[in-house]
Amino acid sequence: MNTPELTCDAFLGGRLTLWQPKQGYRAGVDPVLLAASIAASAGESVLDLGCGAGAAALCLGARIGGLDLHGLEIQPFYAALARRNATENNLSLTVHDGDIAAMPAALTARRFNHVLTNPPYFDRDTGSKAQDPGRENAMGGASLPLWLQAAARRLAPKGHLTLICRAERVPELLAALPGYVGSPELWPILPRAGQPSQLVLLRARHSGRAAFRLHAGLVMHSGLAHDRDEETYTPRVSAVLRAAAALKFGES
Repeated sequence: MNTPELTCDAFLGGRLTLWQPKQGYRAGVDPVLLAASIAASAGESVLDLGCGAGAAALCLGARIGGLDLHGLEIQPFYAALARRNATENNLSLTVHDGDIAAMPAALTARRFNHVLTNPPYFDRDTGSKAQDPGRENAMGGASLPLWLQAAARRLAPKGHLTLICRAERVPELLAALPGYVGSPELWPILPRAGQPSQLVLLRARHSGRAAFRLHAGLVMHSGLAHDRDEETYTPRVSAVLRAAAALKFGES
């Protein structure tokens, strides 16, 4: 098997650089938004399920120091990239090789204050298949409901589960949350004001008892359409992408 050609890409305005394949699955805006929405504190433990090349976990670690960061990745190539990226950015990230459906003992033996995940978007139950082999193999033996249930089992009491996913899968996401994970909050991500949501952030809490909350949408781009050849991110989103700013979950 040939080693894929890599690119070294800047994230967070250059505060973080990540090696990733030139072709195939590449981290974009989604893991950056996910990491920005995590309200972690120094000393807390974090698990990124399906960490890929480490984008979400390392964006979080670049913003908040002193975290105990862990990642689980089924594909050895991406796991090796995540370790390399952590080392070259002087961040501590323990990457575990393994499948969501059969986690290694080092993870099943412990619980985390935060579990975050950017699960593969395609739906195997509908017969759709990812074009990229890296994305196609990313779920291993886990469907999306099993993915969420496995994530929930890694939560410490009062710990938070946060994920980003396609909007059309919201009913499946909410139905898959185990009964002991409550206080669900849904934050739609809108391409532009007035346009339908394509992505959502979902947060829930171990032992949470609050009612479901649907927040006003986070608008990604200014203007009604992309009608000029320049960046159109809203100031709030630009601060996340370029200056490692945090996103207070659900804040309009």
